[in-house]
Parts: sequence; C-alpha cells; structure tokens
Amino acid sequence: MKVNTYYFKARLFPTVISSIPVLVFVTQVLNPLYGESLKKVYDILPMLTSLGIYAGLVFLSVQINRFVSKEIFQRFFFKEDINMPTTNYLLWSNVFFAVDTKKAINEKILSSFNITLLNPAEEQQDGLRARNLIVHAVSQIKNKLRDNAILFQHNIEYGFIRNLIGGSLIATIFSIAIIIYALIYGDGTLRNTGVILLIIYSLPIIFSKLLITKYGRYYAKVLYEQFMSI
Repeated sequence: MKVNTYYFKARLFPTVISSIPVLVFVTQVLNPLYGESLKKVYDILPMLTSLGIYAGLVFLSVQINRFVSKEIFQRFFFKEDINMPTTNYLLWSNVFFAVDTKKAINEKILSSFNITLLNPAEEQQDGLRARNLIVHAVSQIKNKLRDNAILFQHNIEYGFIRNLIGGSLIATIFSIAIIIYALIYGDGTLRNTGVILLIIYSLPIIFSKLLITKYGRYYAKVLYEQFMSI
C-alpha cells in the first residue's frame, strides 16, 4: 500500500472523523462490560496492543470505509463505471457538453490513444458498447493525467466525501448501539451523546446522493478540461 497525500486526506481523515462513535462505544460500552477481560489480553500481549493492534485496526477501518463507500453508495448511485459522470458526459445523448466540445474530445482521444468512440447513430443502436468504449478511454486519460495537480486535488475531494459517507454508515450503526445500551442501563448522558452522534452522522448519508453526484460531476468536468489543456 502506498501511503501518500491521497491516502491521508481521502481515506485516513474520513476514517478519523467517523471513528468518534466507535471510540465512545469502546470506552463507554465495551469497557464497562468486558474491561477486565480486555485488560488480561493487554497484559498478555503488551507489544501487540501498544502498536500492532491499533495500527491494524486503523488500517482495517480505512478499508471497511472504502469498501462500504464504493460497493454500497457509489455502486448504488452510479451502477459501475459505465454510469459515472465521466462516462455520461461523453454520450451524445447527454447535454452537459456542447456537441462541438464532445467532437473535440473524441478527436483528441482518437489521436492520443487510437480509440474511436461511437457516433450518435452507433451509440443509439448499441448504448452499452458506447459506454464501455468511453470507460476504456477514461482509464487512459486518467493514466495520462496521473501527475496533474488540479485533477489530483479534485480526486482527493471526491474520495474524501465518498469515504466519509461510507464511514458515516458505520458510525450511525455504532451510534444506535450506544443509544440501545444507554436505554437498557438508564444512562441519560450516554443516551443523549448517542442521539447527537446519530444525528451528525446521519446527515452525510441523507445527502449522500447529492454529495457523491455533485463531487463526481466536478471531477468529470475537471478531468476533460485538463485533458484538453495538454
């Protein structure tokens, strides 16, 4: 795994932000219930618990958030790459770009990668093939622009929002668990804390479609702008 700016800003930071309910759950729920048992494990494996376990949990949390955000939210809204804004914007049936702009992009794709995208009539007859060709072209464009600072920044922003939404789903589950525990044991303060956390982390989920779509469109627009500028 390459630890770089993208990892920290787009993967680790959303994990840290969405980890508060997990920390509250561990300290206020698990520790009172199983504190003595956990302490025995800590005493037996002091080196692992001081470094390895914590590092492993952080890495695991990052992967879970990324999986949830990509496989649940992004897949639900975009249905794979063939329905991402980067694909839709080059379809002749899509009106985001003007026809002349699409023609210019298609010509540059042809000259740069020897990929011929379908014309309007061909696209109407075989929409799936048209989308798959665009997906292939987009992968080549991304590879060509991998050192582009402007696109990289937008990629970070999209990744941050997407992974924050994924982390928020995990956070809401733990918030609900906190509320249930607090209700069972009559802890009003902990119950209020759980309710506040539930409200906070429900908001990214409620607005997930708006956020993912908005930042996905920003990224797609910048991708083609930067491609046409080189």
